Amino acid sequence: MQLIDIGVNLTNPGFADKHQAVLDRAYAAGVCQLVLTGTSVEGSEQALELCQQLDETALRLFATAGLHPHSASDWNADSAQRLRSLLKEPRVVAVGECGLDFNRDFSPRPQQEKVLEEQLAMAVELQLPVFLHERDANQRMLEILRDYRDQLPAAVVHCFTGEKKALFSYLDLDLHIGITGWICDERRGTHLHPLVKEIKCGRLMLESDAPYLLPRSLRPKPKNGRNEPAYLTEVLREVAVHRGESEEDLAAHTTACARAFFGMPSLDATQI
Repeated sequence: MQLIDIGVNLTNPGFADKHQAVLDRAYAAGVCQLVLTGTSVEGSEQALELCQQLDETALRLFATAGLHPHSASDWNADSAQRLRSLLKEPRVVAVGECGLDFNRDFSPRPQQEKVLEEQLAMAVELQLPVFLHERDANQRMLEILRDYRDQLPAAVVHCFTGEKKALFSYLDLDLHIGITGWICDERRGTHLHPLVKEIKCGRLMLESDAPYLLPRSLRPKPKNGRNEPAYLTEVLREVAVHRGESEEDLAAHTTACARAFFGMPSLDATQI
């Protein structure tokens, strides 16, 4: 059984000096390929460097490059130039993490919208998929995406935590959906239980969002409380239960979906 983690924050300081050990545990758990999330220009550069350093030839590690809406105020001409260069690298497979966050509003909303549109324009120009962040901004996100959707090859709403109306609005735009350990949270994630079966095969992908969102149903829990890609198997288990699928079938179609979305190669038994 092969799994792909489409969103891991391996550049997070919590993983400093532990990168190879974290990856070894992921590989041992069946998470055979990972997409390292870029949330700033500097972080995107670091994600690419990790791909090159830790996975020179095996084609197991890939990265996104983008600017998170929390950091939209940092956007300038230099950011755009550096991001464009990153997006031309073979290991960089998507634009993002980019989007809108009207929950915390760490950057002014008009600036978030401007930076999202500039990154969407780059994705159109370079014909790359988009890795999207959205929180409490569903309607405005839809309004912006509609102007670009027909020209984009694909886009995924990463770490989807919304309600039914939001889910269907994204599926109606033919977007992909990323599900994390949020679904394992009995306090705030149970609304996702009936929703995941509404996502058709070919539109659903799984992600850890590590080191965040440790699955609360995981037993035993790590003493450090830090999530890792190896724990993606717990997200797989929970999603499979609520979709009425076997873990093997769910792993097969979400892995195939991720490979098609990001243009990642298949791995045979000798590469795992």
